[in-house]
Amino acid sequence: MIDQLPKNKEIILFDGVCNLCNSAVIFIIKHDSKDVFRFVSFQSDLGQEIIRHIGADVSKIDSIVWYKPGVAYHCKSDAVLKIIEQFEGIWIALRVLTIIPSFLRDFLYDFVAKNRYRWFGKRESCIVPTPKLQQKFL
Repeated sequence: MIDQLPKNKEIILFDGVCNLCNSAVIFIIKHDSKDVFRFVSFQSDLGQEIIRHIGADVSKIDSIVWYKPGVAYHCKSDAVLKIIEQFEGIWIALRVLTIIPSFLRDFLYDFVAKNRYRWFGKRESCIVPTPKLQQKFL
Protein backbone atom coordinates (compact mmCIF):
# COMPACT_ATOMS: atom_id res chain seq x y z
CA MET A 1 0.00 0.00 0.00
CA ILE A 2 2.80 2.42 0.83
CA ASP A 3 4.08 2.25 -2.75
CA GLN A 4 0.71 3.45 -4.00
CA LEU A 5 0.75 6.75 -2.10
CA PRO A 6 0.49 9.75 -4.41
CA LYS A 7 3.98 11.24 -4.77
CA ASN A 8 2.67 14.67 -5.72
CA LYS A 9 0.49 15.08 -2.61
CA GLU A 10 1.19 15.85 1.02
CA ILE A 11 -0.25 13.28 3.41
CA ILE A 12 -1.76 14.31 6.74
CA LEU A 13 -2.05 11.55 9.31
CA PHE A 14 -4.58 12.43 12.01
CA ASP A 15 -6.33 10.93 15.03
CA GLY A 16 -9.58 9.77 13.46
CA VAL A 17 -11.52 9.53 16.73
CA CYS A 18 -10.59 13.01 17.99
CA ASN A 19 -13.24 15.69 17.43
CA LEU A 20 -10.62 18.46 17.33
CA CYS A 21 -8.55 16.54 14.77
CA ASN A 22 -11.61 15.85 12.60
CA SER A 23 -12.54 19.55 12.75
CA ALA A 24 -8.98 20.42 11.74
CA VAL A 25 -9.23 18.05 8.74
CA ILE A 26 -12.44 19.73 7.61
CA PHE A 27 -10.80 23.16 8.07
CA ILE A 28 -7.76 22.07 6.02
CA ILE A 29 -9.97 20.68 3.25
CA LYS A 30 -11.86 24.00 3.05
CA HIS A 31 -8.57 25.89 2.71
CA ASP A 32 -6.81 23.43 0.39
CA SER A 33 -7.39 25.54 -2.71
CA LYS A 34 -4.49 23.87 -4.56
CA ASP A 35 -5.67 20.30 -3.77
CA VAL A 36 -2.36 19.47 -2.09
CA PHE A 37 -3.46 17.29 0.83
CA ARG A 38 -4.63 13.72 1.32
CA PHE A 39 -5.73 12.37 4.68
CA VAL A 40 -5.16 9.10 6.53
CA SER A 41 -6.23 8.29 10.08
CA PHE A 42 -3.70 6.83 12.49
CA GLN A 43 -6.19 4.08 13.28
CA SER A 44 -6.30 2.78 9.70
CA ASP A 45 -4.07 0.02 8.35
CA LEU A 46 -2.51 2.49 5.92
CA GLY A 47 -1.90 4.99 8.71
CA GLN A 48 -0.08 2.35 10.74
CA GLU A 49 1.91 1.27 7.69
CA ILE A 50 3.00 4.87 7.00
CA ILE A 51 4.09 5.32 10.62
CA ARG A 52 6.19 2.15 10.45
CA HIS A 53 7.60 3.16 7.05
CA ILE A 54 8.80 6.59 8.19
CA GLY A 55 10.07 5.18 11.48
CA ALA A 56 8.22 7.72 13.62
CA ASP A 57 8.14 7.18 17.38
CA VAL A 58 4.45 6.47 18.02
CA SER A 59 4.85 7.32 21.70
CA LYS A 60 5.57 10.92 20.69
CA ILE A 61 3.02 11.42 17.91
CA ASP A 62 -0.65 10.83 18.32
CA SER A 63 -2.53 13.71 16.78
CA ILE A 64 -0.96 14.91 13.53
CA VAL A 65 1.87 14.07 11.15
CA TRP A 66 2.66 15.78 7.85
CA TYR A 67 4.29 13.44 5.35
CA LYS A 68 5.56 14.10 1.83
CA PRO A 69 6.26 10.65 0.33
CA GLY A 70 9.91 10.18 -0.47
CA VAL A 71 10.84 13.58 0.96
CA ALA A 72 10.26 14.13 4.70
CA TYR A 73 7.82 14.04 7.58
CA HIS A 74 7.12 16.42 10.45
CA CYS A 75 5.20 16.07 13.71
CA LYS A 76 3.43 18.34 16.15
CA SER A 77 3.81 22.09 15.57
CA ASP A 78 6.22 21.57 12.67
CA ALA A 79 3.50 19.54 10.93
CA VAL A 80 1.01 22.35 11.49
CA LEU A 81 3.44 24.86 9.99
CA LYS A 82 4.04 22.64 6.94
CA ILE A 83 0.28 22.58 6.40
CA ILE A 84 -0.02 26.35 6.82
CA GLU A 85 2.64 26.82 4.12
CA GLN A 86 0.03 25.76 1.56
CA PHE A 87 -2.68 28.17 2.74
CA GLU A 88 -3.37 31.43 0.99
CA GLY A 89 -4.91 34.73 2.00
CA ILE A 90 -4.82 35.92 5.59
CA TRP A 91 -3.53 32.52 6.75
CA ILE A 92 -0.11 33.39 5.32
CA ALA A 93 0.36 35.62 8.38
CA LEU A 94 0.55 32.49 10.56
CA ARG A 95 3.87 31.63 8.96
CA VAL A 96 5.40 34.11 11.39
CA LEU A 97 5.08 31.35 14.00
CA THR A 98 8.23 29.79 12.54
CA ILE A 99 10.28 32.36 14.47
CA ILE A 100 9.16 30.76 17.74
CA PRO A 101 11.50 27.93 18.73
CA SER A 102 9.97 24.50 18.16
CA PHE A 103 10.35 23.46 21.80
CA LEU A 104 8.04 26.34 22.81
CA ARG A 105 5.54 25.66 20.02
CA ASP A 106 5.56 21.94 20.88
CA PHE A 107 5.01 22.69 24.57
CA LEU A 108 1.73 24.43 23.69
CA TYR A 109 0.92 21.80 21.08
CA ASP A 110 1.44 18.98 23.60
CA PHE A 111 -0.73 20.75 26.17
CA VAL A 112 -3.64 20.95 23.72
CA ALA A 113 -3.04 17.41 22.41
CA LYS A 114 -2.99 16.00 25.94
CA ASN A 115 -6.35 17.60 26.74
CA ARG A 116 -8.07 17.32 23.35
CA TYR A 117 -10.41 14.46 24.27
CA ARG A 118 -11.48 16.16 27.51
CA TRP A 119 -12.03 19.53 25.86
CA PHE A 120 -13.43 18.51 22.47
CA GLY A 121 -14.61 14.93 22.92
CA LYS A 122 -14.02 11.71 21.11
CA ARG A 123 -15.87 9.82 18.35
CA GLU A 124 -16.60 6.13 18.17
CA SER A 125 -15.11 5.95 14.68
CA CYS A 126 -13.22 7.99 12.10
CA ILE A 127 -14.83 10.69 9.98
CA VAL A 128 -16.91 9.38 7.08
CA PRO A 129 -16.31 11.67 4.11
CA THR A 130 -19.05 12.60 1.71
CA PRO A 131 -18.78 11.08 -1.77
CA LYS A 132 -17.46 14.44 -3.01
CA LEU A 133 -14.61 14.40 -0.46
CA GLN A 134 -13.84 10.67 -0.72
CA GLN A 135 -10.87 11.31 -3.06
CA LYS A 136 -9.11 13.29 -0.30
CA PHE A 137 -8.97 10.26 2.01
CA LEU A 138 -6.64 7.34 1.41
